[in-house]
Amino acid sequence: MATSEEQQILRLQERFDMAELDDDREVLEELIAEDFQSIGPRGFVLDKEQWINRHDHFHYAALETSEHEVRLYDGAAIVRNVQRNTGIHDGQESQYVMRVGQIWVNHLDQWRLAGIQFSPLAQ
Repeated sequence: MATSEEQQILRLQERFDMAELDDDREVLEELIAEDFQSIGPRGFVLDKEQWINRHDHFHYAALETSEHEVRLYDGAAIVRNVQRNTGIHDGQESQYVMRVGQIWVNHLDQWRLAGIQFSPLAQ
């Protein structure tokens, strides 16, 4: 059974995923830490601005996560899950199954996403 803090983190992760799916840049701006960095499935790195602006050329047609695991630390949380998505990049559709790791940090009593890493899941 998840603790209340773990449930809070999972709700934030779900809110982040919905903002990604809906291209809700206002929510992404709110949830993502200023020093955020993502590591993509091929090793590329994006900062906060690049992450949000990638929606100029990319959007999700579908995004689903499962196998959620939350590990809490003093002022931080690591979320691991499996993401199945269908994305459209410059008109080309692609489907992925990824293992995703998110690092959430609590700064000034606000949880923010500080990092995310995608790794292709062997099928």
